[in-house]
Amino acid sequence: MAIGIKDIAVYLPSGRESNLDLASRFDVTEDFLANKIGVLHRTTRSPGQETSDMAFEALEQLLRQGKVVRDEIQVMIVVTQNPDSRLPHVSGLLHARAALPKQCATFDLSLGCSGYVYGLSVLTSFMQANGLEKGVLITCDPYSKIVDPEDKNTVLLFGDAATATLVGADPVLVPASFDFGSQGDATGSLHERDGRLHMNGRDVFNFAATVVPGSVTATLEKAGLDREDIDVYLFHQGSRYIVETLTKRLKLDSAKVRIDINDTGNTVSSSIPLLLAKELHNTIAQRILLCGFGVGLSWASCICQRTEKTHGNH
Repeated sequence: MAIGIKDIAVYLPSGRESNLDLASRFDVTEDFLANKIGVLHRTTRSPGQETSDMAFEALEQLLRQGKVVRDEIQVMIVVTQNPDSRLPHVSGLLHARAALPKQCATFDLSLGCSGYVYGLSVLTSFMQANGLEKGVLITCDPYSKIVDPEDKNTVLLFGDAATATLVGADPVLVPASFDFGSQGDATGSLHERDGRLHMNGRDVFNFAATVVPGSVTATLEKAGLDREDIDVYLFHQGSRYIVETLTKRLKLDSAKVRIDINDTGNTVSSSIPLLLAKELHNTIAQRILLCGFGVGLSWASCICQRTEKTHGNH
């Protein structure tokens, strides 16, 4: 029985901050914001809005979309590195607030920008191993909690968002051909210290430009496919410049590579599902390659294959 993605819900908080308002303070131009970072506006959580609050909004939106009811959910994973508190896990808080069944397994996955792809592998494998039919993968990592408002390397880049992906039998997309990797000796390039995020942008860029092409190639080889066989490429939206650089290094058709970071910012583990939600019912996209990379340093890639029975649906 194939287990895969059935539906995706998105929650963007109502708060918005304009990078244009910060341009003079940080001595950056609109051209730099639009064409290098690629972010003119960022979504931000409300004062006092917690990680579990945002996750709850995404889950409730998924339930409103009607492909699952709460009593059917058998497992829920929350991908975050910025929980409400160290204890308990966010998925436990969310389980209570959403009134999910007591038989529903819940746990958190501590990963950042690679977390959605890792989460798909963990959740589908967990469900197959335990004979489960309906699970939910939540992403929610509000970096506004830890960004230093005086650090232009981070404050101009990161936004807040949450997503909820329904995973189960009779899917629209089946993820497979996973590739994973870690570069733990480079943790200093992107880390939290004393409650603040510290990032060496050049190091992170060089890391992505070095490892991502190899991961994409490995994933394609596992699937027995060429680059031209992929209809849509969804890279983690680290910045416009990173995605454009990867497109050039891999010699991809830029029309197949999505860039959509201008009005949200880099939403960490939510960036890929935000993109994927827009492609879920785009039947031109029969094969979609996902690739997340960042904090860890960590990376993960996979290919989502549209199922035959959804071919031609709109």
